[in-house]
Amino acid sequence: MCLFVNGAHINLQEMSFFKDILIGSEAHFVVLIVQSSSIFSEFFGYTACRQLSQMFISIIFFHVSEYILALAIHGKSNVTLKSLLISKHYLLAMICSLIEYLIELYFFPGLKEYWWISNFGLALVVLGEIIRKLAIVTAGVAFTHLIKVYHEEKHQLVTHGIYRYVRHPGYNGFFIWSIGTQIMLCNPISTIAFAVVVWKFFSGRIPYEEFFLKQFFGSDYEDYMRKVPSGIPFVR
Repeated sequence: MCLFVNGAHINLQEMSFFKDILIGSEAHFVVLIVQSSSIFSEFFGYTACRQLSQMFISIIFFHVSEYILALAIHGKSNVTLKSLLISKHYLLAMICSLIEYLIELYFFPGLKEYWWISNFGLALVVLGEIIRKLAIVTAGVAFTHLIKVYHEEKHQLVTHGIYRYVRHPGYNGFFIWSIGTQIMLCNPISTIAFAVVVWKFFSGRIPYEEFFLKQFFGSDYEDYMRKVPSGIPFVR
């Protein structure tokens, strides 16, 4: 059946055919959206939302609080963005841990449901934060993010407060915090990797830093070293 409209030839059967295709395409598109939404909701369900939210909040709080404390203690003129403690290697490590989390969430979702492990990791994150912030507040102007190689008048040997129990509570707090973030995500690979990498970093940094501390404070620091552990396992 054909119609002529303003001199144009219109085939009603063809119109019906294209209409069916259009309606069918819309229906398939709607089904695809519903299915995708279902998969997305299942993939980023309660477990993923909670664990990833805890992770991002932990990271943001850690770095922002570090910067704010540095500003409060040392003043804006003496603080740079380096006080945020964000480096290329750090970002790479966090991205790799996120990739591991998403892969394991997709292929082994049950691995992320061990809530006693995840909650233990969260507790370590909080503990690490408390230890590190206590270290910063207790040391005051003596606490710096960069190792001092020249002795300054304001650089005093701090042995009270949390420094009575560990020589480097700032390192100890970060060590606990970093491993805790991965336990919180139930990331077995990243947990081991973070522990090894962070330990290796501090095992090299502590002897280097203490070389200068011995120069600054002499026998006082050597006596302090003998009495108080470093705060990092197997690092004397």
